[in-house]
Amino acid sequence: MTMPGPGARLYGDLARWWPLISPVEVYEEDAGIAAELFALAGRPVREVLELGSGGGHLASHLRPRYTMTLVDLSPQMLAVSRELNPGVEHLPGDMRDLRLGRAFDAVLVHDAIDYMTTPRDLSAAFRTAFEHCRPGGVAVFFPDHVADTFEPLTDCGGSDADDGGGARYLEWSLPPEPGATTVRTEYTFTLREADGTVRAAHETHVTGLFPVADWQRLLGAAGFRVTTVRENGGRERTMFAGHRPAP
Repeated sequence: MTMPGPGARLYGDLARWWPLISPVEVYEEDAGIAAELFALAGRPVREVLELGSGGGHLASHLRPRYTMTLVDLSPQMLAVSRELNPGVEHLPGDMRDLRLGRAFDAVLVHDAIDYMTTPRDLSAAFRTAFEHCRPGGVAVFFPDHVADTFEPLTDCGGSDADDGGGARYLEWSLPPEPGATTVRTEYTFTLREADGTVRAAHETHVTGLFPVADWQRLLGAAGFRVTTVRENGGRERTMFAGHRPAP
């Protein structure tokens, strides 16, 4: 995840806790889904650009199969990812205006897309994906929620380190205002150092909340042909694959 705002601690001074807050194994299933969606491309997928790659946990499951290029706005999260994914190309960048001057067989945006809180930002991210997608390629988006099916939730998790440290989080999303295109989520983190010292941190994240029709319209405006996929079981998310037409 990336781009909740310049002051977000989770992706800044708390980034070293990311492997405990959101462990690598949590991403294995989503990596499988991503591979299934890559198969919708009209060309073989070998090179993948991930925008908003965060701590690299999703990429760690994909890199045995694909050549990955990872882009994130947070230097702290890129540092976490480099440790997990040595030898993989890591680049700083904002998915709204990144231009690498090269293209890939597939572009992947996991839940970092949630931090696009306006139609303008969402459109900018879609244009970036289109510019970096080869003809016949596919761009895959994994929003946590869409307005059509959003329900406020409370969740918790975390894990422990071998050195005795550990992290736990409480996530509490609030009902949006009628017609709002954003949702507010409160996060509380309890962090235990290896020496037993415990501290807590809290912050608010604001993420986008758009109806499926807006996703489809804006992806189409960026130049993609759109496939909408509904997850069966699990979190029952709505995901999107944008196909860049071949000449």
